[in-house]
Amino acid sequence: MSKFSIRIEIFKEGEAYVALSPELNVSSFGGTIEEAKSAIKEAIEAFMEECEKMGTLEDVLEEAGFTKNSDIWISRAPIMEECLSLAV
Repeated sequence: MSKFSIRIEIFKEGEAYVALSPELNVSSFGGTIEEAKSAIKEAIEAFMEECEKMGTLEDVLEEAGFTKNSDIWISRAPIMEECLSLAV
């Protein structure tokens, strides 16, 4: 069994908290931050279990920018984060 370090983001949308795993493009939600965190964990686990059944988990993780260090898969960390303002 491998271990995973996965970055998540949580946003407030109306009355709900939306949790997102940007690298895996998996999201879920909850009424509180803790509910959203629990829901995203379940959603990521289900996603990974399905990938494992299909035999594509390692390919999916590598394509998403994860690296493996011993038995731990680590998500890529941004070296910079910035908000851009655009006029279209």
